[in-house]
Order: sequence, then structure tokens, then C-alpha cells
Amino acid sequence: MIRKVTIFSLTAMIFMSMFTAPVFAASGDTPTIQQQQQMVNVAHRGASGHAPENTIVAFDKAVEMKADYIEIDVQMTQDGKLVAIHDTTVDRTTNGTGSVGDYTLDEIQQLDAGSWFGEEFAGEQIPTFEEIIDRYQGKIGILIELKSPALYPGIEEKVAEVLMQRNMHKPNNDKIIIQSFNHESVQRSKELLPNISHGVLAGLTWADVTDEQLAQFAAYADFFNPNMNIVTDELVDRVHTTGMMIYPYTVRAQEQADNLFQLGVDGIITDFPEYVYKHPVKN
Repeated sequence: MIRKVTIFSLTAMIFMSMFTAPVFAASGDTPTIQQQQQMVNVAHRGASGHAPENTIVAFDKAVEMKADYIEIDVQMTQDGKLVAIHDTTVDRTTNGTGSVGDYTLDEIQQLDAGSWFGEEFAGEQIPTFEEIIDRYQGKIGILIELKSPALYPGIEEKVAEVLMQRNMHKPNNDKIIIQSFNHESVQRSKELLPNISHGVLAGLTWADVTDEQLAQFAAYADFFNPNMNIVTDELVDRVHTTGMMIYPYTVRAQEQADNLFQLGVDGIITDFPEYVYKHPVKN
């Protein structure tokens, strides 16, 4: 009798594992479907693995791929207008040369910001911050990086003004996050927009960040977003202990995403949203 129960139990366990193992696996090299569904998927400069970074076509692609957020880099033109571009010069991603801050808005929007990526993107413009907010508000979260804010005095106030004009500074607005490598800029922005989440970006030099430093960040930041190459399970635990979340950057390969899944991060910033979670794309 005991033998029969044992065989029956073993058979039942094998049968059940056929259906549960792929979904509820606790560890291994391949992330589970549940892990993928829970992971916050941030499209770095839009879906920039598929389209020219920081352009409307890249942001539209991220929406199409069902990313949770688009990440944008915000700088300021000579005439005080906010635009989305990563480098402090236009050389790499347009057909122009020189510093972003030396161009007026009209001048910078005459540049071709798409051909460098592919001929099919010829004529893509550098979009304004207001254009991005108005186009994607309510459609996808927006992670705003204040890029080299020391070059643009008052940029924090200008970003805050745009958001407040659209009532996007309200409490518990989890669709907007503001971050920067310039941690003083993050503090200034948090003072202006206390109800919006903020994050500190951390490069490779922060590999040895101390608990004291993390606690100092947590006083004004909700996120500690480091270079993925310094992320360990210990760092993830220490960040979580302070009450912050962690979105490492920048994933450009499936194995990098899989590693971060196993380390228990809260979100992943990636050029390829499909590496984080392969949502179906609407026709």
C-alpha cells in the first residue's frame, strides 16, 4: 500500500512539474515568464537598438514594443529651449557639428538626426521636451535624464515648469522619473518636484559605494541606477535596504539582461526592449 502511494505521488509530481517548472523556476540561466512580467522595461533613448536614439521614431517603437518607460536625455539650446539629445555636441547623431548649447531651437531642428542610423530614417529631427511629453503622456512612462546640467543653469526649473503646466507634478505620479549623474542637480529637481520620483545615476567609479553614501542618496532619491557592470546581488540588497529601487544600464545583449534578472534588480534600461520582456507587437 505504501509503495502504491509513493508511485502515485511521484507520478503526480512529474505531471505537475511539466506545467509549473517553466513558470516557477526559482533559479537558472533563463529568466522565468513571471520574472520577465514583473521587470520594469526601460527603453534607453527609445528603442535605440532599432531606430535612431532620442527621436520620435525610436520612442514610437518603444511604445509599439510595450516598454514600460522611454528614457530621454534633456539638454538646452542657446535660446533656452529643452531638447532631447544625448551628447553635448551634435556631431555623432546628426549631420551637424558643434555644441548643443550653441544652436537655437530652429537651427538644431534643421539637422538630420536619423541618417547616421540608416537611410530610411533620413530627416528625423531632434525633438523638444514639450513635444515628447505631449505625445507620450498617458501612453508610456518617461524617465528623464538631466544631461550635463552644469552646462545649462536653470534646466531643473525649466523641466519642472513644463511638467507643472501639464499637472504632471501631482502626488504619486509614477509615470515620471527624473535622474542625473549630477547628484546636486537631482537634489535641486527634487526640491522643485517633491512628489515626482528621482534617481541618482552611478558610473563605474561608484563600484565601492558605501552604505553611508546610499543612505545619503535615499534622503532625496528613490532610485540608485548604476552601470550594470558594478551590479552584484550584495549591491542590490544594500540598495533595497535603503528603500530605493535599482534600474541598471545599459543592456545590449540577452545574456546581460538574464544576468540582471538573476541579481534581482527592479528594472532594466536597455536599447532592446525585447531582451527584457518579449511583449507581442500589435499589427
